[in-house]
Amino acid sequence: MKTELVDVSPTRKEIKIELEPEIVRQKFDSISDRYAKQASVPGFRRGHAPRAVVRTRFKSEIRGEVLRELIPDAVNNAIEKHELAAIGEPDVHLDNSESLEKIGDGPISFHVGVEVLPKVELGTYKGIEAARRVRPITDDDVTKMMDQLREASAALQPVEDRGAELGDTVTVSFHGTFLNQPEDAPEAEDINVADVDVTLGGPGVQQEFTDNLLGVHADDEKTFTVDYPEDFAAKGLAGKKVEYEAKVTAVRVKELPEIDDEWARSLGDEFDSVPTLKTKILEDLERRTAAEADQHLRGEVMRKLVAEHQFEVPQSFVDHQTNYRMESVVREMIGRGVDPRSQELNWEGAREELRGQAEDDVRGSMLLEHIADAEQINVSQEEIEAEIEAIAQASRQPIEQVRATLTKDGGERSIAHRLRNRKALDLLIENAKVTDEEWKEPEEESGDRIQKSAAQSES
Repeated sequence: MKTELVDVSPTRKEIKIELEPEIVRQKFDSISDRYAKQASVPGFRRGHAPRAVVRTRFKSEIRGEVLRELIPDAVNNAIEKHELAAIGEPDVHLDNSESLEKIGDGPISFHVGVEVLPKVELGTYKGIEAARRVRPITDDDVTKMMDQLREASAALQPVEDRGAELGDTVTVSFHGTFLNQPEDAPEAEDINVADVDVTLGGPGVQQEFTDNLLGVHADDEKTFTVDYPEDFAAKGLAGKKVEYEAKVTAVRVKELPEIDDEWARSLGDEFDSVPTLKTKILEDLERRTAAEADQHLRGEVMRKLVAEHQFEVPQSFVDHQTNYRMESVVREMIGRGVDPRSQELNWEGAREELRGQAEDDVRGSMLLEHIADAEQINVSQEEIEAEIEAIAQASRQPIEQVRATLTKDGGERSIAHRLRNRKALDLLIENAKVTDEEWKEPEEESGDRIQKSAAQSES
């Protein structure tokens, strides 16, 4: 077997392979004989058909088996010969397919594309300059948290002495019929929903609902029409006109609790008064801002580490990380009530943006691995067990169930890898030159940028 290594790039190698005629002929003969012993050929007893007849009758099958038995071993031997740490499956292409017509008379030539890990040269990674910025906490922040707690504690009380007003919650059962449907459009099914809570004037409530439900009492019935805008979030309603028959079940008003010690005590045993509640809120905000500052500091150190170590990374790793980031953005958008299937979103542009971020993710992970090697950082089984327990607590699942899932997916190796990289980053933070600076708002999240970019591309 003859081989030649071609250095395509730091992460891509190509091996040219030629299998000599005698190797091919030997395999061709042995497989032909195997077929001759097993094949049923008209005019011959089973196992007694001549080799030439069998080769003619089972030409494509024999040729396929020759390639399946020769090429994988040749590829593996060539990779070992050139000492390549291959990533994923090699990409094989035949060079002289015409030789297969007279297989065994000449050599078989093919080339193999192999993705490999690049050689990473570590530069300076200790003493990285970075800034710690802590978001300031104001009295307004504490007040907003108090207001959120009051909203969560609010009760809806029935209204009996007046009609519905702005801010009231009206419970309604609807029957909706689509109007002015195009003749060639499929007939839309009527809308039937029971006991829907509509906050009059609330966010996301169409103005027609608010206008027509103002002043209603329990048991009232009303009929009105709603014209949905073309850009309405629910695509089934966008641009449609619907006539609703509405029956009111209840009208209720939100009553917020008074800010007093009794309300504070209702929130938990640890709150015995309003001042105690405010102190606990402040402490919680301080913990959050400290964690946020730590997260941004770690992000800045990683960005500077990556910027100082530019090298090509395997594209299969980048593809995998890009898909992971795409899935994260979709989950983020769904959590914010944005339909990721919207035609207004430029997913092609989004993927291109996320691909650049994914490259830095992969590059950063590889750098942390090399730093962990250089610093002889290891992860103990006790640390893995603690991480599994933390995952179980966060997901509210039994530890045994989490462990079973991780074992099935090879998760313990993944956890060990993640913990090792985390410890390497901790080392970078410990050795960084950190200065305290004034707070400034971080850059937009990926989901926000994608939505703005999509909107601009469509305008």
